[in-house]
Amino acid sequence: MHMGSLNMHIAILMTNTDESAFAQAHPKDGEKFTTLLHMARPAWQTTVYPVKDGEFPADISAYDGAMITGSPASTRSGAAWVAQLLELIRQMHALKLPLFGACFGHQAIALALGGRIDDLPGGWVHGRTENHLAARPQWARELPDVVSIYGSHVEYVRDLPAGALPLMERAGITTGFTLGDHIATTQHHPEMTHAFICALTEEMRTELGPEVYARAMASLEEPADQPALAEAIARFFEAR
Repeated sequence: MHMGSLNMHIAILMTNTDESAFAQAHPKDGEKFTTLLHMARPAWQTTVYPVKDGEFPADISAYDGAMITGSPASTRSGAAWVAQLLELIRQMHALKLPLFGACFGHQAIALALGGRIDDLPGGWVHGRTENHLAARPQWARELPDVVSIYGSHVEYVRDLPAGALPLMERAGITTGFTLGDHIATTQHHPEMTHAFICALTEEMRTELGPEVYARAMASLEEPADQPALAEAIARFFEAR
């Protein structure tokens, strides 16, 4: 059991394969997730591993926990780095190391531990999403009943791994789960700022199509619950 929030050191496993001009013009995911943690716990340390380039921690147990970021890549791609990440997830699960996954991370944890990923019925979900809390672990006690998180996904966790419990739900699908007290996930992006999701929506306008784009823009008139999410994630790591 770690004492409070003193000197926590979190590994950020960066999976985002986007190297476009758009990506270069914005903070990278390692920085975004570090900023998210620092909203709640400014003294915490992070070390970023670009696992999408095959760069993995030599010893994951040296960290107090890990976070897996989002990515336009598919967990079902069969890429060598994805296979290596799935194996690392199984190792972290065996160690009961606190692990938080967002978007690709959520799907990768599910897949690694026996869940199923599928294409999202109805295509893209993009913008501010409203997620109903299906459970309220102690660390999530101050989250609202409906949590607003920016999201962008076209795949989803169809079947949870054995022993996993829904944490959040939206439109009939599980958008976050817990497994034991050492795994927590969200399908969405707690690290995204309002400015970033707005820029991403413009960047993806053609890919999303006019209907999804219009829905996304309308949804972005209200902010997400980012500070509350940052606090909940910090408490998740401290709960161990």
